Amino acid sequence: MMTPGVKALGDEIESRVDVGDRFAGLFATRPAPAAESAGAAGTAPITLSAHVATPGGIDTLEASLPPGAESYPALTPRLGAAFWYEREIHDTFGVVPEGHPRLAPLVRPGSPETPGDRALPRHVTGYGMFTIPHGPVRSGVLESIEYLVETPGEAIPHLNMRVFYKHRGVQDAFAGMTPAKAVLLAERTEGVASVAHALAFSHAIEQIAGCEPPTTAQLVRVLHAELERIANHLDVAVRLADAAGLAVATARFALHKERVMRLVSRLCGSRFGRGVVVPGGISAAPLLPPAQLRAELDRLAKPIAADAAALMATSSFLDRLRGTGPLTPERARQHGALGPIGKAAGFADDARLVRPYDAYRALAVPPGRSHVAGDALARLRVRWEEVDQSFRLLRQVADDLSERAPDLYSVTCEPPTGRAVGWAEAPQGEVLYDVSIEAGRVTRCHPRSASFHNLVLMHEVFTSDILTDFPFIEASFGLSVAGVAL
Repeated sequence: MMTPGVKALGDEIESRVDVGDRFAGLFATRPAPAAESAGAAGTAPITLSAHVATPGGIDTLEASLPPGAESYPALTPRLGAAFWYEREIHDTFGVVPEGHPRLAPLVRPGSPETPGDRALPRHVTGYGMFTIPHGPVRSGVLESIEYLVETPGEAIPHLNMRVFYKHRGVQDAFAGMTPAKAVLLAERTEGVASVAHALAFSHAIEQIAGCEPPTTAQLVRVLHAELERIANHLDVAVRLADAAGLAVATARFALHKERVMRLVSRLCGSRFGRGVVVPGGISAAPLLPPAQLRAELDRLAKPIAADAAALMATSSFLDRLRGTGPLTPERARQHGALGPIGKAAGFADDARLVRPYDAYRALAVPPGRSHVAGDALARLRVRWEEVDQSFRLLRQVADDLSERAPDLYSVTCEPPTGRAVGWAEAPQGEVLYDVSIEAGRVTRCHPRSASFHNLVLMHEVFTSDILTDFPFIEASFGLSVAGVAL
């Protein structure tokens, strides 16, 4: 839907949100240089595209800026969730959202520093205030991100994040690829959510082509998506246990995660489930028969549940999580917080339930419990519930596969021209892919991960916490920097 201007675009988004829809993202595009007239490179009009999630799908609302426009009225003052999206637009195109509260570089670093620019930015002043730069290189196997912690010594009145160290230019790399090749890039956009990204991209391609994957392929897609979810949630448990100094729990959950990833490798040859999902279905049948898969799932589920119960009965561990990094239900709803972060604060918009796809439309997806605390403990409880939910779904998938006769694993899916938005529910929350195809090749592909949408909320959850709470809050968010700075 094209609106007559940016103000009308903001009005339309606000009216949609007021009736229960959710703001799901914002990005900008400009016609490719080959489509511009001679000497007009960089002057073609920029189009702002907003995604709004509804119970039935994802709607796209758009507004074009005048040719040569260097600014537009910012949406952030009226739609707080656009804060990082408009910073990304400014980084990419240089157009200024007038009225934006802070246009510091986000996904791309600014111009080279001069000696006078090396002072760290400060947002809180007062006696004894100083800034601790934490990262981008940190101890352990952690992604490149720099946290600028402004503190008088213990409290954290302000946190700033620099994510551009991880920027890889992934979005631009899609241009010119065939869908068959582009899906390989999609699943490497955010490694910990490889399957979810491949699904969201493939769903967009399948919408354009009007093709429906075979039922067996849909079941196998769910199989890999839920194993990916379990592995991610176990990783969060590992990091939280490690932050609490619980060596045995850390080792146990690392072992469980390793066993899940080895099962994935035995199913398809890749520990991350890569190469399975393709537009139109899957690349091949699982390498394990359904009966053996069911037995492996049962062997995994019981010890994971036992160790989770033991961890959640450890009072010293619970004390570190309870009340730590709280996100209020009101703020979660305003922002449209995704995945476990939103669910822990009473806002649930699980695409498997609200906008079901693949075999989720036929499987009995058990709804989650209601939580409102919004703290690190609630986020972990949501993850354990999702692990249990995933094992239930996986058992259904294994049983359904055992009862099915040999079937096709994919259908031809080669769209010549078109545009669509695909989605999938990653372990971190909803992933979106806005894909345009011309002459059978990708002309534009805009991925939006749940990590990008949610990480900005870390600015807001430290108001009552201290420095030693930092690793618990970061781990409890369970997000990926790779999904932010594409």
